[in-house]
Amino acid sequence: MTGKVYLVGSGPGGLGLMTFRAREVIDLADVILYDQLPGDEIIASLPDVEKIDVGKYGGSHTKEQNEIENLMIKFAKAGKTVVRLKGGDPFLFGRGGEEMEILRDNGIEVVMVPGITSGIAVPECVGIPVTHRDFASQVTFLTGHEDPTKEESAIDWKWLAGTKGTLVILMGVKNLPKISRFLVENGMNGDRPVAIIERGLRPDQRVTTGTLEDISEKARVRGVKPPAIIVIGDVVSLYRE
Repeated sequence: MTGKVYLVGSGPGGLGLMTFRAREVIDLADVILYDQLPGDEIIASLPDVEKIDVGKYGGSHTKEQNEIENLMIKFAKAGKTVVRLKGGDPFLFGRGGEEMEILRDNGIEVVMVPGITSGIAVPECVGIPVTHRDFASQVTFLTGHEDPTKEESAIDWKWLAGTKGTLVILMGVKNLPKISRFLVENGMNGDRPVAIIERGLRPDQRVTTGTLEDISEKARVRGVKPPAIIVIGDVVSLYRE
């Protein structure tokens, strides 16, 4: 019999914010393919089954995406229950949609297990609401790291620069100077508040604040590194150290 693959979101970090359903599915797994974003606490809690690290560390992939997909297909066709464990939610810049398509195309049953997205939870944990009646009635999520094989960007920088809502950027640390420049060049005010939350909900969490104009330099001086969430908008003014 062909097995089954669960695409599981572990939440923004730590066991306390992982859902009961995610825990239930993980404990039923025969094989777990995990990223680094779930964090040490969750990874240490994984059951004594076959576990394969498929995470990305400092730009270096332990496995390429096609290798991860092939592993899921191989184990499922061998009758195994496979958990593909990701940080946050699998469908928010987690490549969960792509993996779902590949698995379906290979006749494998795939079940999605949502997770709390870091794009909301990490700003929230430091007192930055992504929406607020006085500051922002809309929020836009975008990736700071598009597919490099694309011929042109799918991001409408002109529209983003004109929005009065909150921008939440995932995977944007490396390209922060470029992102800031694109927004200013397309009309966003350089004094727009910005916060970068590194390693959200972990013991070494750190917040760097500034404006669109100076945040790249502040990030460089402080040595800001991923994983981090970038928040741009007036809601950042609610942050208190």
